[in-house]
Amino acid sequence: MRGFSTLQKCESCNSQFSWSKIYKSFWWSYKPIKCDSCGAKNNITISGRLTFVSLTILPMLIFGQFFSPFSNSLLTLGISLIIFLVGSLLVPFFVTYKASL
Repeated sequence: MRGFSTLQKCESCNSQFSWSKIYKSFWWSYKPIKCDSCGAKNNITISGRLTFVSLTILPMLIFGQFFSPFSNSLLTLGISLIIFLVGSLLVPFFVTYKASL
C-alpha cells in the first residue's frame, strides 16, 4: 500500500505519474493515464473511484446536510464547495490505477 507522500506509479515500468496527470484524469470521466515512459495505459480502479467520491462528494454532502451551523444557504454552499475542492486536491495521493490488458 502506498503512503500519503507518494503518487501512483505505472504498473508496467514503475515510473511515477505526476500529480497533475492524475488530477486531470478523473475530471475527464476517469480517463486512462498513459505512461510517459513506456506508453502503457493505466485505468482507475473501482476502489479508486470510490476513493474519489469518498474524499470529495461525500464530505461535501454530509457537511451541507447534517453539520452546517449556518442558516444562510449561500454560506453553506460556499463552505461545501471549499470542502469539495480541498478533497479533490488530495485525491491524487489516494486513488489507484491498474495497467490495461
